[in-house]
Amino acid sequence: MNKNIIGPIIAIVLLGGVIWIARPNSQNSPASLLSNSSGLLSAEEKEFNFGEISMANGNVKHEFKIKNAGNNPVVIEKIYTSCMCTTAALVTDGKQFGPYGMPGHGFIPKINAAIDPSKEATVEIVFNPAAHGPAGVGRIQRTITIENNAGQSLELEFAALVTP
Repeated sequence: MNKNIIGPIIAIVLLGGVIWIARPNSQNSPASLLSNSSGLLSAEEKEFNFGEISMANGNVKHEFKIKNAGNNPVVIEKIYTSCMCTTAALVTDGKQFGPYGMPGHGFIPKINAAIDPSKEATVEIVFNPAAHGPAGVGRIQRTITIENNAGQSLELEFAALVTP
């Protein structure tokens, strides 16, 4: 090998070693401590059916109760809906976050609201049956997704039969 190449290769290997040794331990970093939780987010009901609703009567609302059934706080990171016709807001400790809608139809910010062990919060949903106009008549099903640090996202669903 050429002597002019060996020096830079040794320098690169040494620099790589220094970077490898100096890297932060990802298991103990503040970000990983927030993302690892023994909290457990659950819902009293995960599905709700409005039954038959009329576009002419305007928006309908429902509240889902969610609870941290674990031993550590659960951090609600984001809430969003599956359709622009639906909004969802989180209410916890007297504070309301949102309403939030469908990704791509507005900015969905990080909430970062903690729910302490054994505490409850409310997810208030509003469905606008007229949002899709005459094409929106018939059976519908929508989903509200709650991203959190307890592991898997919690999904809440509702259905309705939309009439003119």
